[in-house]
Amino acid sequence: MTDANSNWINRIKTKIEREVTQIEIREDLSTEEKISRTIHIFSATCAAAAAQPLPFADIFILTPIQAYMGSRLSAIRGMPITEAKANELLKEILGTVGMGMLAQQAALGLYKVGLPFLAGFTTIPLVYGLTYAVGRTMDYYLKEKSRGKVVSAPELKRMWREAKAEGRKRGKDFKPES
Repeated sequence: MTDANSNWINRIKTKIEREVTQIEIREDLSTEEKISRTIHIFSATCAAAAAQPLPFADIFILTPIQAYMGSRLSAIRGMPITEAKANELLKEILGTVGMGMLAQQAALGLYKVGLPFLAGFTTIPLVYGLTYAVGRTMDYYLKEKSRGKVVSAPELKRMWREAKAEGRKRGKDFKPES
């Protein structure tokens, strides 16, 4: 490997550590800035991943990414959890708000089957918005739990609705960087 390639790889690795895998130790950002950046990065990642053309494969690609987002959010909140525990948290939240999420996953798959040429245009903002809502709902749950509160199903549903509305707007405004 050339020095130029090695330097390029090291710069990417440093950027990933700074923005994702070790964002919780940064002192130049507030907790809320870290949360917002993390949710944006994972929403954009899921949106890009969902642009792949395979119908109904999204859930197998997006769920692990969203679970990892949960583990990063919990680390930022000062209560690190394993990816397995983050996956449980994701399932708990999606179980509470599940039917709406399931219907949207079905719509994604149908777009890719019936209108494959439109799938990228419709999928990217939809998945960005849904992942944003998942992240905000997870963060709400983690924040309340760190305060010793128990989050009820109606509270999670309310938070999901609010985050989904905000995520939908952000998803429409989201433009992948070139």
